Formats: sequence, structure tokens, C-alpha cells
Amino acid sequence: MQEIRPFPRTFFHRLVSHSPWQPAWFVLLALLVGGVLAVLPPAQSGPLLLRTAVLLLTLIEPMAGLFAALLTGPLGATETGLLDSGQFYLLFSLLAWLAHGLRQRRLFIPRTFLAVPLALFTGIAAITVVDAPSYNFGLKELLKWGEMLAIMLLVVDRVSIWQERRRNSGMKPIIWLLVALFAAGLSQAALGIYQFGLRGDGPEHFLVLGQFYRAYGTFNQPNPYGGFMNLTAVLGLGIFLGYLPIIWEIGDWRLGRFNLQSLISNLRSVNWLPVFVVGSATAVALMAVIFSWSRGAWLSLGAAAAMLVLFWPRKVWHGALLLAVGAGLLLGGSQVGLVPASVTERITSFSEDLRFGDVRGEDITDENYAVLERLAHWQAALGMAQDQPWLGVGFGNYEPAYADYALLNWPYPLGHAHNYYLNLLAETGLVGLLAYVGLWTAVFWQTIRVIRRSDGWRRGVALGLLGVWTALTVHHLVDKLYVNNIYIQLGALFGLLQLLDNEHPQIAQLAQIKTTKAKNL
Repeated sequence: MQEIRPFPRTFFHRLVSHSPWQPAWFVLLALLVGGVLAVLPPAQSGPLLLRTAVLLLTLIEPMAGLFAALLTGPLGATETGLLDSGQFYLLFSLLAWLAHGLRQRRLFIPRTFLAVPLALFTGIAAITVVDAPSYNFGLKELLKWGEMLAIMLLVVDRVSIWQERRRNSGMKPIIWLLVALFAAGLSQAALGIYQFGLRGDGPEHFLVLGQFYRAYGTFNQPNPYGGFMNLTAVLGLGIFLGYLPIIWEIGDWRLGRFNLQSLISNLRSVNWLPVFVVGSATAVALMAVIFSWSRGAWLSLGAAAAMLVLFWPRKVWHGALLLAVGAGLLLGGSQVGLVPASVTERITSFSEDLRFGDVRGEDITDENYAVLERLAHWQAALGMAQDQPWLGVGFGNYEPAYADYALLNWPYPLGHAHNYYLNLLAETGLVGLLAYVGLWTAVFWQTIRVIRRSDGWRRGVALGLLGVWTALTVHHLVDKLYVNNIYIQLGALFGLLQLLDNEHPQIAQLAQIKTTKAKNL
């Protein structure tokens, strides 16, 4: 953890420091808010009161603003204005974090394993924007990665302080972060389930099976919605798998030593509430992924599940054996009709989306329109990469550059190439793509290291994170998921990974030093 030297005391420090006049400021603020609420109608006064409460809580604890950003981030696609709710709460949270450091006259930047790979990729991406067609598009994309880095550092700094202050109270601050992540996912899952089978109507082009409508939440599109729901579903699966070894540990299952009465007695002594809550939340999130009817989300969920099975046992070859058995059962089930034909057809047609070739001479029909549109944008991305092989056309500039590479029948850009790796190759060239691959190599390596060193529910969380990274990596073959504030979730997940990495004993130790120094000021 790097320490920035104390700042000289200023008016700002005197304003936020402890003083006998602080209660008066709160009274004046309460009177001001009360006056505003008195003249507003109930439909406006309720949200205003809630926002005011969140902002006050964020001033006390910056993580409260991050929790609000996680919950409201998915609303970004439905909101208008310079800042959506998620971005507003995130910005306020980061400012409150900075204010806490200024108030203590010290700023601490946690040393985290992923900080360097994240900063390296962001720096290379920033270099590619220098000669880009549009600075506006480039800066917007750079801001996402800057936010992910800042969120990761915020989570590590504040949660490590929580852990130190509440070490003797039995509270686990990481649990609160997990609760916020699951709450954001479950709110979208509930909306998606309602859209699929309970609402009874929806966009005509989302109609499936003749009577249902693809779930899309507040994302306005099923594909990114399915990708977002995978973050919750796969994380929950990992945690649930982490709890299952409890059954093995509380009973001796070896041949000749199994005692049913002892097992029942031990089972009653276990607190099954967390298992039930995690299992229920995971089931709801999985339903939302299925109801999105997104092939990309389904395939990435399958890949993530395979990764979970592979690394769930302590020995990888045990996981490989389980994976082979599971694949055989799935194949056999599809052969005998246990898997619905509509689902099988939806998955097997995925191969059409992964073929390359020149589509300029293809006949366009209603059946192949979506596939040809995606392939046309892949072809445009490859054209950009051929002209600018090293640094690309500029980070975030696929859309501004598209007009020069568009095929005749596809003049309108989709915003991205519907394959993030080709999109990144087009925008940042080989240098940027290699930096991105290096970043995710570091993410996977650190996560596997945490899995091998952890036990219990912490190992389950790390296992779930490994599945999340796998789902994101696979889904990016056919889409781009750094949209609609999903990167806020990713920043928090990155921070969670750093906290799990050996519980960061050096951070906890320095956090204690930081707290002690602050009390002595």
C-alpha cells in the first residue's frame, strides 16, 4: 500500500473535521430537505428522500454509494441525461472516498495484483486514441476501464478497514459486498422472469416458442442481459459448490464407517440458511439466463459450468473425470429427447455465428439476416485491423471508423463488432489485444491461485469468480458486454478477488496502522 504524504490543513479539512458545530449542519440540512419535500408531490418526494439518505450514508461510508451504483447501474439503458443513476452514485462514492482520505490528511492506494495489468491495458488503449477519428468515443471507453480500476481499489481499501475495525465482532464485510452483488442481479432476474412468462406481451421480434418473450430486463436487449445475469448465476453456483463439501466433512462416508444417526445429528447442527439463500438466488438467476434465450449467454454458462466442475475437486484429474461423466450424460440426454428440441437447436445453430468468410455475395433472408449482419461487422473489423495492424483505429472508435469499411448491404454500425476480440483488434491493434490477453491471463492465474489456497465458502466464492471470468471470456466471442454499467459489477468483482487473495494480510496490517494514525491526528 502506497502512502501519500500528509496535506497541509486547509479550509476543506476544517470543514469536514470533527467540531461541535457539526450537529447544526445536519439540522440545517434536515430543515432544507424537509422544506423541499413539503412542496413536492409524493411521487417525487419519495425518491428524493431515498436519494438524500443514500448520499448521507455515502458521506459516512463510501461503500454505500458503490452499493447504490451496483443496484441502479443496470437502469442506465433506460435513463437519459449526462449521468445515469449508477454513474452518479459511483462518482459520489469515489469523491466521498477521496474526502475521507483528505479528512485524515492521508491517501492510501492499496497494492493489488491486478492494478498493474489493468493500468497497462488502459494506458495502451489511451495511446491509441491520440490519432483516433473521435476523441469523444475513445474517452467514453477509457472511462469504463478507469472506473473499474478505481472501484477495485475502493473495495480493497474500505473493506480491509471494515475487517480490521470489526474483527472482534464476527462481522464479515465481504458478505455485504456479496449481498449487494446478488441484490443487483436478483432485481434484474425478477424483472426478466416477469417479461418472459408473466407479462403476456413484449417486442414482436423477441417472441419465442409462439407464446413467450425473451427476457431483457432494463438492458433493452436479451444478449447483454443474459451476459449480465450470468455474473450472478455463475457466482452463485460456485458458492453453492463450495458449501457441498460440508456434507462430506460432517459424516464419515468411507466404506464400513458410515453412521446414519451420526450424520443426521451433525446435519442438524449446521446452519443451512446460507446454503438455502445462495441456492435459491442461484436458481432464480439461472432461470433468467434461460429466459433471455441468448445463445451467447447459454454457451458461456455451459463453459463456466464446465470450468466449475473442473476446479471444484482439489485434484484437477478428479474434475476432468466428473466433466467427462457430465458431458456423457448431457449427450445421452439430448439423444433420447430429455433435452427439449428447441433448446438443442438453439445451441447447435451457434456454429453459424462463428464462421468466417466474405458475405458480400450472400443472399439475405429473414432466417440468416442476424447471422450475416454479425459476420458483416466482423469483416469490417478485420478490414480496420489490416489497415492499422499495430495500434488500430483508436480505442472505442469502431463506430466512427465503420463508414470507411462498411459492406454495401450493411451501412449502419451496431456500435461494436459483436466479437470483442475482433473489436479490440480493430480499435487497438495487436499491441492492445496482447495487453488485454495479458490482463485476463493475470486474472485467471490469480483466481486459480486463490482457489488452491482457500477453504470453505471463500473457496466457493473464488470458484464462482473463475466461472464468471470464463463466462465473460466465452460470451465475448459473439458480443460486447462492457455496456450499461456492467463494468461497475466487474470492478467490484475484481476488488472481491483481491480481498480473497490470502485475505491480504499486508493490507489488513497497514489498514490498522492507517486507522491508528487517523485516531492520533
